[in-house]
Amino acid sequence: MVSVVPVPSLSISPFLRQTRNARTFPITLIRCSSSPSSTMEEHPKRVVVCGGGVIGVCTAYFLAKRGAAVTLVEKSAVACAASGKAGGFLALDWCDRGALSSLARASFNLHRSLAQELDGPQSYGYRPLTTLGLSITETESQATPSGSKTSIVPNWVDGPVRSPKTIGTPDTTAQVHPQLFTRTLISKAVENYGAEVVIGKLESVEVDEGRVKSVALEGGRVIESDAVVLSLGPWTCKLDLLSSIFRVHSLKAHSIVLEPKNPDAITPHALFLTYHPSQGGKPLDPEVYPRPTGEVYLCGMSAEEEVPDDPEQIVGNPEAIEVLKRVAKTVSSQLGEGEAEVKAEQACFLPCTDDTVPVIGEVPGIRGCYVATGHSCWGILNGPATGAAMAELVLDGRASIVDLSVFSPARFVGRSRRGKV
Repeated sequence: MVSVVPVPSLSISPFLRQTRNARTFPITLIRCSSSPSSTMEEHPKRVVVCGGGVIGVCTAYFLAKRGAAVTLVEKSAVACAASGKAGGFLALDWCDRGALSSLARASFNLHRSLAQELDGPQSYGYRPLTTLGLSITETESQATPSGSKTSIVPNWVDGPVRSPKTIGTPDTTAQVHPQLFTRTLISKAVENYGAEVVIGKLESVEVDEGRVKSVALEGGRVIESDAVVLSLGPWTCKLDLLSSIFRVHSLKAHSIVLEPKNPDAITPHALFLTYHPSQGGKPLDPEVYPRPTGEVYLCGMSAEEEVPDDPEQIVGNPEAIEVLKRVAKTVSSQLGEGEAEVKAEQACFLPCTDDTVPVIGEVPGIRGCYVATGHSCWGILNGPATGAAMAELVLDGRASIVDLSVFSPARFVGRSRRGKV
């Protein structure tokens, strides 16, 4: 079944409307060229973006803003998978000294610019954060050991924490509500720049004489295009055109969302934990993100697992969810049973590559066919710069906001057998 979906104006959470004491923050503006050329206005380039997660939506947003005629194809719903269930944590420099350094820095600053442009604090919960690293041991007594708590640990973190340290400041770490962020961008792309959202399953990419021609959807609809961007996340492995070149495997990550009785007591401190279970064994590394909605998000308990065909079939493993609930009550008495309502128990799949580097660029041997996938746990952070760079690559022939050469899918050519397109 294929249907065109009108995207309504975003319904903003009443919690965000009521956010108090909103702090100001310095803005480092990064601008992706956004004025359509006269040629583009006369003959807009037809681009089909496949995948309604944050990477596809950011790509669609910047393409449409540049004047392209954009159709976003999504099988289920925009931000229905990892882009709706992620933590939304942003970091300026945590990817330094690696292949993602320039992409992450550009994207962190682009998040700031978008927050100013789209009223991010109110629209999708953008805010700077202090980020702490803590060690915590699960015990029968949840009291903090005498002398171990310091002034950097907020009062609501009243569990047995040790070795607290600041690992991010409001200048270097921030957050968004990922589902609200992604849906805000697609709403703007539709309302302001004429993008179209189509709910349908991608069947194939049609190629003629080495150039992309169209995409075919389940049910028979064919969408003619001058360019196609494949941003399929963990479902990249389901498309032979791409899986014959490189492998994307999926990491299943679990999370819960809690609503404490006293949300005003929960300060904007993200927590990265070294968590020692009471029964011993290898320490866990869960993360805790309070949100300006009044909710608290906890995630962790990841393992490689094959992604199901339908995102609606994804459910969390009960054992992993129970561990996260124990983490919550160990960290804070305000997050335990009876003190906080469980709003969601969920899981999502993160797209990972064999060399841990995203795949961003034109597909070798097929002109006008592009791919953007494999961002693992940094998809929300790197979505804006990936989308802006893809828009430049598709419309200008090269990206200027960030050098994409290290991400090119051409790096895999020769490592695996090319299959049938």
